[in-house]
Amino acid sequence: MNKSAANNDIDDGQSGSELVSKRIAELADLRGEILSRMRKLIKEVDPEVVEELKWMGTPTWSHDGIICTGESYKSAVKLTFARGAFLDDPARLFNSSLEGNVRRAIDIHEGEVVDEAVFKALVREAIALNSSRKSKPAKKSKP
Repeated sequence: MNKSAANNDIDDGQSGSELVSKRIAELADLRGEILSRMRKLIKEVDPEVVEELKWMGTPTWSHDGIICTGESYKSAVKLTFARGAFLDDPARLFNSSLEGNVRRAIDIHEGEVVDEAVFKALVREAIALNSSRKSKPAKKSKP
């Protein structure tokens, strides 16, 4: 059983991308449209991004660690960047979870348009941050 399936009690042999597609299709409303549009932008930045469903069916995009998750609520989609507090956001795209020490989120409601270029820049920066953490040598333990 793959990791995303284990987290969701799903074991039908589908890839993470297939499961994300299925989840987005299940929404069949504005939330699905928003998630689909944001997913497309993430994949334009990183065509090799790893897609999974985690935490009760939440689409998750990763590259050397989680980039962001796409939670769907009754009237909004929340894109939570796992290490968003460490990203430069001069356009102030982050509008939620601002009080946390690590995560930052973008809440998208009906009628709101996200600046695609700014969003893609955040995704690129999140990938670079994740990759820089991975490339650091491991600390040696003391004997």
